Amino acid sequence: MAGSTTAERGERKRESSGPPPVRAVRRRRLRLMIASVIVLLFLGSGTFWLLYGSDLVRVERVSVTGTDVLTPDQVREAADVPLGEQLVSVDTGAIEGRTAEALPRIDTVEVLRSWPDEIALRVTERTAVLLVHQGGKFVEVDDEGVRFATVEKAPKGVPALEMDLSRSGSAAASLRRFGEDRLVREAVRVAGAVPESLAPETRTVKVRSYDDISLELTDGRTVDWGSSERGARKARALTALMKAEPDARHFDVSVPSAPASSGS
Repeated sequence: MAGSTTAERGERKRESSGPPPVRAVRRRRLRLMIASVIVLLFLGSGTFWLLYGSDLVRVERVSVTGTDVLTPDQVREAADVPLGEQLVSVDTGAIEGRTAEALPRIDTVEVLRSWPDEIALRVTERTAVLLVHQGGKFVEVDDEGVRFATVEKAPKGVPALEMDLSRSGSAAASLRRFGEDRLVREAVRVAGAVPESLAPETRTVKVRSYDDISLELTDGRTVDWGSSERGARKARALTALMKAEPDARHFDVSVPSAPASSGS
C-alpha cells in the first residue's frame, strides 16, 4: 500500500476543509474592534472640534421672551451673555443668577442653548397683588410677600396694603411673635382668597395683627376677615352674605360658620 487510494485522498480533503481555526476568528474580531475604535476616535475628535473649536457654534444672538413690564433689552443687559463664546461653554447658571439679582421683578428666568448660535432667555415676571404706599411712590408686593419693585403710579386693580400695627397690647404681642414680614405674607394670603368677583372692588387690605385683617372696598363697605386661615370658607361665606344682605355696609366672616353683617 505505497500510495493512497482516491477515496482516502478525498476523505482527508473533506476533513481539512472544516471550520476555520479559533485563532483566525479571534484575529478577525480584534481587527474589527481596532477599526471600530479608530472610527469612534475620529468621530469624537470631530465632535470635540465642532463644539469647542469651530466658529459655527459660537453665541451670536440672545433672544428674550415672557417680558411684560420689563423690556427685552433690560433683560439682555442684566444677563450679560458672553457673545462670541462657544455655545457649549456658556455658564447658564451664572446668567440666571446675574439676571435675577439685577432685576428683582423677575420671578424666574430659564436660560437655554438654542443650537447652533443662540442663547434663549425665558422670563417670568412677578405680579403685584398688594401695594405699599411709601414716600409718594408704591412698592409692589407679589404673591409670596416679596417686595420687588417701586413704581411712580399704582397699577390698576391692585389693593393697597396698610400695616396698622400697634406697639402695645395684643397687637404688639402678635408683631413680636410673627414679625412684620410674616404679617405681610398673611395679608397676601387674604388678598388671594378674596372672591374673584370682589377682587376688583378691594381697595385696601389692613393688618392690625395676625388674626385681625380686614378689607375696605371701593364703595366704602368693609369686611372683617380675621386671620388668613380657612380662606376658601370665608370667601364662600362672604359671597353668600353679600347676596343675602345687599344693603349691608359691614360684613364679618372671621368665623365663617357664623358670618354677620350690619349697617344699611
